[in-house]
Amino acid sequence: MATTDAISTRYDSTTTTDSLSSFGLLALRIATGATMLQAGLIKAFDIDAAVSFMDSNGWKMSKFAAILVTATETAGGILLILGLLTPVAACGVIAAMIDAWAVNVSAGAFWSEPFNVPFLVAFAATALLFTGAGAYSVDAKAFGRARWPGVITVGLFLVAIAAAVATWVLLNGTNPIHFSGPKA
Repeated sequence: MATTDAISTRYDSTTTTDSLSSFGLLALRIATGATMLQAGLIKAFDIDAAVSFMDSNGWKMSKFAAILVTATETAGGILLILGLLTPVAACGVIAAMIDAWAVNVSAGAFWSEPFNVPFLVAFAATALLFTGAGAYSVDAKAFGRARWPGVITVGLFLVAIAAAVATWVLLNGTNPIHFSGPKA
């Protein structure tokens, strides 16, 4: 295989995903999607608590931010479980989880907190973004795509990072990455 074949951004419809890999992707989609769906529904059923949490962590327009994260987590979770529009769902989940991780580490030096659920979910969503949903997905059955073209996945990865940074800067405004605890 040529070096360019390994990093090709073209979609090859003749490439199939084997059953074991597709089962592994199904398991990853269910775990990641269910985690996101639960997080979103917890906020949806008690939006006032989510708004209060956002307020207490310095978020501007905390109601808007709470609704945005609730919608992203809920829709992203459902779409990941189904394997429907997986790259778009993963993009939203990555952005939301980068910001959730930033909330967790913004209270101290960024290495002082262990790698936690938002960190792991962001990486699981990234894996799904780049590998695709697998053969046991709506993407594969309805669109004939167990994975999406590389140019789309790379583009959506960059969009996710940009969305997370923009959301954090515009709605929180602090630097979450620092080498010592924030000044009181």
